[in-house]
Amino acid sequence: MIYHLLYPLHTVFSGFNVFRYVTFRTIYAGLTAFLICFLLGPWVIRKLSMMQVGQYVRDDGPQTHLKKAGTPTMGGVLIIAAATGSILLWTDLANPFVWILLLAMVGFGVIGFVDDYLKQVKKRSLGLTSRQKLFFQILLALVVGILVYRVPHFSTELSVPFIKRLPWDPDLGWGYIPFAVLVIVGASNAVNLTDGLDGLAIGPMIIAAGTYMVFAYVAGHAKMAEYLQITPVAGASEVAICCGALAGAGMGFLWFNAYPAQVFMGDVGSLAMGASLGTVAVMTKQEILLVLVGGLFVMEAISVILQVGYFKMTKGKRIFRMAPLHHHFELKGWPEPKVIVRFWIIAVALALISMSTLKLR
Repeated sequence: MIYHLLYPLHTVFSGFNVFRYVTFRTIYAGLTAFLICFLLGPWVIRKLSMMQVGQYVRDDGPQTHLKKAGTPTMGGVLIIAAATGSILLWTDLANPFVWILLLAMVGFGVIGFVDDYLKQVKKRSLGLTSRQKLFFQILLALVVGILVYRVPHFSTELSVPFIKRLPWDPDLGWGYIPFAVLVIVGASNAVNLTDGLDGLAIGPMIIAAGTYMVFAYVAGHAKMAEYLQITPVAGASEVAICCGALAGAGMGFLWFNAYPAQVFMGDVGSLAMGASLGTVAVMTKQEILLVLVGGLFVMEAISVILQVGYFKMTKGKRIFRMAPLHHHFELKGWPEPKVIVRFWIIAVALALISMSTLKLR
């Protein structure tokens, strides 16, 4: 909105020309989202407390978590509102990627909101069933995948990190749509599983958004993409601005979610953030790299899969003391802040390795 209102005025005053620069708008999109979260955070927390939307804590988990019971949850609405507002203010709204990303973020946020609402307000123990949740996630991801596929000149070829040329035809054609669904739904649920400690999910989410901000900027710059031998994506530069807004909203939320947390994001936040990350990975043609950029989320998801599978196969035995993985380390005696910070360090290391793929081909 700001871009459409002020940039046309550069013919009258040259200073307004600054609004055409992606880097400028990315910085201020991040700052705007941060300020929205920072300023609205206390009011949102009070409202959630008044509504008695408090976190439920399992009694079979780490005993240190019992004191978290009653902490306001569903704070993810704050992240979505801040990111959406900032994206609408700073991006070129004629770019289809902007609207597709907003659809993914808000749509998955609605799924998480309904689940949280049923659990927290209606006091249903399970909220949406796993099948219901997965059905709506796949349906929405399918719509997103089709929309991305229909963007003019969008490539359906796979880009594999560290490999310049694949020995097979990388063009998936229509098969790219179910692949995109897998990426988006997988990312959404992986972030959801990671959201179990104060700031544990939003920290790596900020790091991942910052990493994809770089990839989006490079993919949208034809000459730079050619030089680095990555797939160019016309219009992807606006996705970089969206990533800036996601990172800024995440930082604003972390202000209140840092240990000891004043608010939790709930499924409304974790599902939306994961889906946004998966959608950005698809748009920037760095889908497979998400396994590395979001490696921490992948570790958490795999730990749950292994735990459940092994438990069923052995009729009661476990690989980890508790899954997801962060609970395993808690039960080994690691203090919660130590688990959080060490997981953040892993996320930073994985992000740096991911960015090195720009030169390692």
